[in-house]
Amino acid sequence: MNVIKPCIILIGLVLAACGGSSSDNYVPKPKGFPRLDLPPQQYKLIDPVHPYQFEYNKVARLLPDTFARSEPHWIFIHYPMFHASIQLTYKPIYNDVNRLRAMLEDSYKLAARHNIKAYAIEQKKMRLKSGLEASVIDLTGDVPSQVQFVTTDSTTHFLRGALYFNTATENDSLQPVIQYIRKDIIHLLNTLKWRK
Repeated sequence: MNVIKPCIILIGLVLAACGGSSSDNYVPKPKGFPRLDLPPQQYKLIDPVHPYQFEYNKVARLLPDTFARSEPHWIFIHYPMFHASIQLTYKPIYNDVNRLRAMLEDSYKLAARHNIKAYAIEQKKMRLKSGLEASVIDLTGDVPSQVQFVTTDSTTHFLRGALYFNTATENDSLQPVIQYIRKDIIHLLNTLKWRK
């Protein structure tokens, strides 16, 4: 009799512990993302083979733009470790005001295409170290391009850039990388020089 009483109590405790009350309150944990160790930003000068010259991050590689409609001097600044690229599209203006106006309109139309998925679009004008101006557009939300920019000397050179990621990761998780590459874009613009 003395052995049965403790066994019944033990069985009762085990059954109570295995009951449905604690599993009814189960909440799944959010998906975790690995911590990103961002490398220090060190820059080098692009080779003088284009009508523009600037400094870009040493962790990036320069690749030619091989799309069917690409033009001379269109390149990618590719970040293999982030699966990201800045696409640079260069066009000569030939001192043609109408040509410049059309290129600017096309650039803003490309940025405006993101209105459907963007929570916010913020455009900032920057005065560059060279004295030129650049327009930097930051897009927030699940958009294909989070940072875009345009700069020109208004007579000869026109350069547009857009940051793209080749990954399905949510943009919220990419924020540290977006900010890291955005700093590289600002450095690119501040070291930009037109070549003759």
